[in-house]
Amino acid sequence: MIKSGSKVKEFIANFGWPRLIIFFFVAALFLATPFVGVRTDASLSDVLSRFGQNGVMVLAMVPMMQAGSGLNFGLPVGIVAGLIGSAMAMQCGLTGFMGFFGATLFALPFATLFGCLYGLLLNKVKGEEMTIAMYVGFSIVTFMSIMWLVLPFSNPTMVWGYTGQGLRPTITLDGYWSRILNNFLVIKIGPFFEFPTGAILFFAFMAFLMWLFMRSRTGTALTAVGSNPGFARAGGVSVDRCRVIGVTLSSVYGAIGILTYQQSFGFIQLYNAPLYMAFPAVAAILLGGASVNKASILNAVIGAFLFQSILTMTPSVINNILKTDMSEVIRILISNGMIIYALTRKTKAAK
Repeated sequence: MIKSGSKVKEFIANFGWPRLIIFFFVAALFLATPFVGVRTDASLSDVLSRFGQNGVMVLAMVPMMQAGSGLNFGLPVGIVAGLIGSAMAMQCGLTGFMGFFGATLFALPFATLFGCLYGLLLNKVKGEEMTIAMYVGFSIVTFMSIMWLVLPFSNPTMVWGYTGQGLRPTITLDGYWSRILNNFLVIKIGPFFEFPTGAILFFAFMAFLMWLFMRSRTGTALTAVGSNPGFARAGGVSVDRCRVIGVTLSSVYGAIGILTYQQSFGFIQLYNAPLYMAFPAVAAILLGGASVNKASILNAVIGAFLFQSILTMTPSVINNILKTDMSEVIRILISNGMIIYALTRKTKAAK
């Protein structure tokens, strides 16, 4: 009995009370759906759709955290590259799967370049990466708000109608690649449940690629740098190079992640829209059990599912009970609460 009790306490200490509370909260929301007039199948369908929509951006956190560069609050660096790629694909008139994968190919060089420069900058500010990363993300979004007005795009779907110059804040993907992954091999059960097979398969494919990389020689070196930079350096590993690789890969996944998000959402959102998109991804991977300097693909999968479950279930269940909209309040509370919790645990570990 004593041993089992100590194991339970050890599990709770490692997993964390906030994560356990949120896990049971999500389970309670699903159990409560029949009693508050909410369809469980429709809610589960929404959760799966949001999971496929946001999962790749949560995966983008893994390589940078494993490299010891902290939480990627500069995810907008990769997101902006994805937006440039999608705008170029629309300008070229690419549609369907050709449009989505064309946007990916256009985005990859920008994501690699931006990520490399971003990584070199973070190497100059070791110990303050997360603070600098946040301002880098804010800066590139603000800079691109100017560029969206002056870049020579001319597709009538994208530009302002009365001037013919400057991109609209929101651009529809209808007729291009809207829901191209979600509708691929989609499984429909009844009028309310849809399983977005294509989006889930694409997320699984991206997770598999990440898994392969993390088990490669470079991925192993990257993990060693994040765990113990001094030991890695003594073993002949270039710490700065591994950190740049981790940041660059994170930016590439951020670019692909925003393209996955766009096709599910059905719109491209420019200007200030990407400003705070890093925070849900950061909160999700922390919710999945990651620490500030250690993350895994499993953390990303669990965190993305739990976080999107909360965002989906809260409006339908809690609002029916309280008769008021509490979804945004709970989203902000959980997002910022998980980030604060992770940072405080980092401080304790350092002592």
